[in-house]
This record gives sequence, structure tokens and C-alpha cells, in this order.
Amino acid sequence: MIITLSQAINQALDEELAFDDRVVLFGEDIGVFGGCFGVTAGLYKKYGAERVKDAPISENTLVGASVGMALGGLKVAAELMFADFAEIAFDEILNKMGKWKWMHGGYDEFNIPVTLRLPTGMLGGSGPEHSQSPQAFFMHSQGLYVLVPSTPYDAKGLLKTAIRGNDPSLYFEHKVLYGLKGEVPEEEYFIPFGVADIKREGTDVTVLATSLQVHTALAAAEKLQAEGISIEVFDPRTLIPFDKEALFRSLDKTGRLVIVHEEPKTGGTGAEISAMVAEERLSSLKAPIVRVGAPDVPCPHSVHLEQWMIPSEERIIAAVKKTLEEK
Repeated sequence: MIITLSQAINQALDEELAFDDRVVLFGEDIGVFGGCFGVTAGLYKKYGAERVKDAPISENTLVGASVGMALGGLKVAAELMFADFAEIAFDEILNKMGKWKWMHGGYDEFNIPVTLRLPTGMLGGSGPEHSQSPQAFFMHSQGLYVLVPSTPYDAKGLLKTAIRGNDPSLYFEHKVLYGLKGEVPEEEYFIPFGVADIKREGTDVTVLATSLQVHTALAAAEKLQAEGISIEVFDPRTLIPFDKEALFRSLDKTGRLVIVHEEPKTGGTGAEISAMVAEERLSSLKAPIVRVGAPDVPCPHSVHLEQWMIPSEERIIAAVKKTLEEK
């Protein structure tokens, strides 16, 4: 069936609520209003206030309460209104969600089955406090899975795996992708963490992209194909764990790497991936790695200036040609 990414997330939540009565949803305005972006629409009416719970506008409290509910035996799928607000709850996410189990010997009775949904990315002039992509902050943390789906198929499969599991996950869903349509099987399925997906096969340059930028990279690859340049679009799907062996196989074939993400270039997830490749697979590279990210400035409120922040097809094409020119 063809559904939107928003519908795929809703389906995953619905299926997991039906499968296990320990699963609860918890978030800001997710009840009657279906959340800020309407992703949880209809679930409050179907499952009631005991299973779909509205949280106060206090992110630190929301995450802390989710951890407490998980320690009490529930499985919590929580939603922050914007990924930016995870920064308000850093202590609860990094030191409670991520580390609590390991502070108690790693015993299963201290599992933290919390999946934290984080609407991320730039959309329509939302400004510097509602447009961030903070994934890299959490690659530096410990004890957390970091998920970055780019299609309805991946969104549903990864979310079901996260909720069905017993460990904390951060699930970054790009706001621009909510309306993206794609094929999703009618039968139940799960996508394992740490398994990348080659969205397009190619031989000249590997373009590693995440979330919304997967689609920008695919569009750029189509234009480059007309010039005789073959691009492999590599979607890691999860940043923690990261499927480095799949990336290494791609690099053994192409010998060139361009990394694209909407995060600021400095200190972004591409920096860590670049370091990993340099340490473990430098011999495969025919040219230096090129990164394409947002400029190192706060996102402007202006919808016109915002477009200069977001990696474009043109910038990806320029990066690909740069790495092809260099030795």
C-alpha cells in the first residue's frame, strides 16, 4: 500500500499499542489534537487516556516521567514537539535514559524501553529554536540508539523495532518528510538496527545521506547520471549502531565519499563518519572526503534565507565533481 511517512508512523504506533498493553504514548498535545503535526491522530479516541497521555509543556519532566514509567514496567513511545527541545532534557536523556541500566550492572530489571520521537529539521521559517538537527549530540552519548528514517517503509519498520525492544531509542523524523508517500507492506515487518540501505547503486562516488537529504541526493544523482557520473546513494538508516561494513563495501567499489546532512558541518555526524573512514578504510579512498552540511550559523526565521542553509542538489553535485577532480 502507498501511504505517507506520517501515516506509517501512526500505523506503527497503532500496531504496537494493540500488540502489547504495556505500550503507552506520552507527549505534548498528542491526545485530542494528535500532536503538533497530527501524527498521532485517532489514537487517543481508539485507546483512551490511559494509553495515550498528554504531557505538560516541560520536556525535562516529559522525559523523566517516561523513564520512570519504563522502570515501572511500561513501554513508552514519547513525543517531543520539536527535536530542539531535547536539549532542555539533556540530563534525563543522556544520564537517565542512556545510562541508568548501566549504572545498575546492566541488569534487565533496569531496562529503559523508551522510544523518544523527535520531529527534526528546517521547515518554513520556524527559526533557530525550532529547526535544528541535533543528531550529532547523541552520537557522542552512550546507551542510546539513534535512528534517522528517510522513507515511509523505513519509518514504520524502525519504529516498530524500537518500541518492541527493551532499550532507549531516539527517533529523528524530519518534518518535511511527513507528507512523503511510499510503499509499505500490509503484513507486519521490522527493520533491524545497524543495517544500511543502498537507495541507488552506483560506481563513481558514494554519497552518504540521511533523512530528508537522501531524497536530495537521489535527485542530484539523477542529474549526474545524465553527465555520465554514477552515484551510489548510501542511507545508514541508523547512526547508532552504524553499518560501517556496508559503507566500507561501497567505498571499496567507488573510492570516493561525499557526506550530506542538514546538521551544521562542524561537529556534525559527518565528522564522526569521516574520522571512522580515515582510521579504518583510508586505503579505499582515491580522493579526500567532502562534506555538505548547513553553515555554522543559527537558522534564520526568513523562509528565503532558510533555503541557503539546507543542502541543495547543486551543492551535492558540486561536491561530487570536486571529489572526482581531486586525487
